[in-house]
Amino acid sequence: MNITEKKEGAVNVLIVEGRLDTTTAPALEAKIKSLEGSVQNLVLDFVSLEYVSSAGLRVLLGAQKYFNSVKGSMILRNVSKDIMEVLELTGFIDILTIE
Repeated sequence: MNITEKKEGAVNVLIVEGRLDTTTAPALEAKIKSLEGSVQNLVLDFVSLEYVSSAGLRVLLGAQKYFNSVKGSMILRNVSKDIMEVLELTGFIDILTIE
């Protein structure tokens, strides 16, 4: 997995590429935690994300809870059909904001 960070005005964007699984989820979690306290709005761009496992879903849920607690926002962008299906099957589509 590769994570690229960029700014779009007041919004931080993390472009996540590859596979978000047991092996790589800790890296995304660490990156998001490093932004806590300094970032109010986060976009996770999944344009090149191929796969997400339950470990990846756990990271997304934790991040969403954090941004809810600080009255911020977290948006998933460019979600593929396959990953959207996982989000629908797990009920995460009702918890996460997806563009």
